[in-house]
Amino acid sequence: MYVSLVSSSIAPTSSQNERMWQAAQKLEAVFLAEMLKQAGFGQPIEGFGGGVGEDQFASLLVNHQAQALAKSGGVGLAEKIFKSMVDHTNE
Repeated sequence: MYVSLVSSSIAPTSSQNERMWQAAQKLEAVFLAEMLKQAGFGQPIEGFGGGVGEDQFASLLVNHQAQALAKSGGVGLAEKIFKSMVDHTNE
């Protein structure tokens, strides 16, 4: 899962590293969700009724898409964050 995304020199081996990797992925997902929202993903389409419900579900869709992107490798932000956390804990 995460081993294929992270080079073997920084691959998580302990439960602490696993938690750090998950936190790094979550942070990347939040970043990607904001980027997708700013790019206009999740904006209501004119042909639909709109309303509060559509806005809420569109937001959920964007968040889910961002999480899927982060778990599939994202833009490399999670790996950089994870490596930084590992380096910091090894000091």
